[in-house]
Amino acid sequence: MSDTLHKFLFDAGSSTRSPVRGEIVSLAATWRQIKDRHSYPEPVLRMLGELVAASTLLSANLKFNGALIMQIHGDGPVRLLVVECNADLTVRATVKLSSNDPIADDATFTDLVNVGGDGRFAITLDPRDRSQGQQPYQGIVPLEGESVAEALEGYMRRSEQLHTQLWLAADDEHANGLLLQKLPLEGGGTETAFNPEAEARAEEVWERAVTFANTLERKELLDVDPSTLMRRLFWEETLAVYDPVPCAFRCSCTRERVAAMLVSLGAQEVDETLAEMGGIHVDCEFCNKSYDFDMVDCAQLFATTNTMDGVREPVRQRH
Repeated sequence: MSDTLHKFLFDAGSSTRSPVRGEIVSLAATWRQIKDRHSYPEPVLRMLGELVAASTLLSANLKFNGALIMQIHGDGPVRLLVVECNADLTVRATVKLSSNDPIADDATFTDLVNVGGDGRFAITLDPRDRSQGQQPYQGIVPLEGESVAEALEGYMRRSEQLHTQLWLAADDEHANGLLLQKLPLEGGGTETAFNPEAEARAEEVWERAVTFANTLERKELLDVDPSTLMRRLFWEETLAVYDPVPCAFRCSCTRERVAAMLVSLGAQEVDETLAEMGGIHVDCEFCNKSYDFDMVDCAQLFATTNTMDGVREPVRQRH
């Protein structure tokens, strides 16, 4: 099955809670639908593909109906990368480039987004159902490392205090990734707050899993299907393997959402734009779909503003 995420737990035969979880994702059609909507230089596409794969790996454990939004704010030729992944593993992505800075074919992660050391990494948890008392949360940290994987590991270490390691790769056909995460042992059941024996066992399993994963080559991650890859890397381990979860491209933009955005701008600003341009043209930066509003359309929007209450604004890029 293509475009799937596979979840598994280590030390499945243990009587205590599993100390390490893993995930492997392979995106083919999903990734092509994202990249074919844009024309980005090759180094930018590789970086975006890695971030797309990473977003599905981290979204797979969301405990609410909402979206995980990853943003890399760069100080180089790439000003902004945005990937939005929903709890159902539907994903969309876009990039904003500087108009002045050339991008070399061999540009590195640092060359693209952290030339002066001022790059930032942000993750936003955006719940869809605010009636349950869930509120958006955003964590922002300085960019660390020389790759998307290292930047994310730095974020998880700073913000979530979780031992997390990622292996990511993208080319024209695939955006794939592997995640390993050491789980906290505390909480629930008969477990104590600190169990030296269990902690030592967890550390042993974690170090062994990471050692095996570090043998993974980029080409292998891109070319081998997740089930085979799991067996190759962790054949000595006792794993609990879950059913694969499908992933897909989906953009949430609609004419109604764009209309709600125009209403939020206010009648005066919309009227001024109409007077200057004769109409309003909006392109979705994620999927490139176009929406056009003429004077009659806009008049109807503000004549029925009250009926727009409750329509959620599309995600806006923040600079």
